[in-house]
Amino acid sequence: MQDRLVWLLERFELRAEVFHSGTVLRCVHHDVSEGVGHLHMLRGGSVLLESPGSRPQLVAEPSAIFYLNPTSHALTPGSDGADLVCANVDFGVGQGNPLRLALPEVVVVPLADAPALAEILTLLFREAETDHCGRQAVLNRLSEVALVQILRELMDQQRMEMGLLAGLAEPRLARAINAIHAEPARAWTLDGLAAEAGMSRARFAVKFRDTVGMTPGSYLSEWRLGLAQSLLRRGTPVNVVADEVGYANASALSRVFTARKGEPPTAWVRRVAATDEPDDPA
Repeated sequence: MQDRLVWLLERFELRAEVFHSGTVLRCVHHDVSEGVGHLHMLRGGSVLLESPGSRPQLVAEPSAIFYLNPTSHALTPGSDGADLVCANVDFGVGQGNPLRLALPEVVVVPLADAPALAEILTLLFREAETDHCGRQAVLNRLSEVALVQILRELMDQQRMEMGLLAGLAEPRLARAINAIHAEPARAWTLDGLAAEAGMSRARFAVKFRDTVGMTPGSYLSEWRLGLAQSLLRRGTPVNVVADEVGYANASALSRVFTARKGEPPTAWVRRVAATDEPDDPA
């Protein structure tokens, strides 16, 4: 089977930083202004999840709770408290990572439904209870492994009805999506992508749109722009970025970038560097 996540993990840096481990006895608030996503891993007790505009959700069994995008939310523990490890998450949010639109506001994965994830979290909680050297680094890395496992579970359980993970869960579409991810600079055509998927042109176009939520051409454009943002933040020169993502030259990339982001690449890089914050994911 193709590695369906290899290019996402290669192109967009996944980082997690654990900031809490232990029992929570009172309500904890997180604000969108923090500029990061969150992973809350519940081992015991219960929490009530609340965020503006969404129904409260009670989580009363060991679970991984994942907010990919910066989201204002509150966690209110039950009467006996909640045993939690919590981490800030940065997965290229605001840099055009296609996952930002592919996941709901919050994803809850009960550990009873995900044995592999449960094993990872057992190791994580065990490390959280120690005071060994390198503890923080180990907690951060285990949290990142847990995040990858969550994405695997969402695909394997086919929990996403639409979006990138839904597309990657469908083997034929996954071949075409991985081809885009691997070779963004290639002059892809609808016929070429349909051939990668082993489907007719018409059937591929409909299946892709209905599953991913956009046309293959639109997805290719989104991936190229997102990859351009990721490369620019890493300090890659604009002319090199243009070549990497499939534009004829820096001017062509600048025109598309300005039309979509409201400012040319150089100005965008200066602004993001000056604020030291992720770009607005909207």
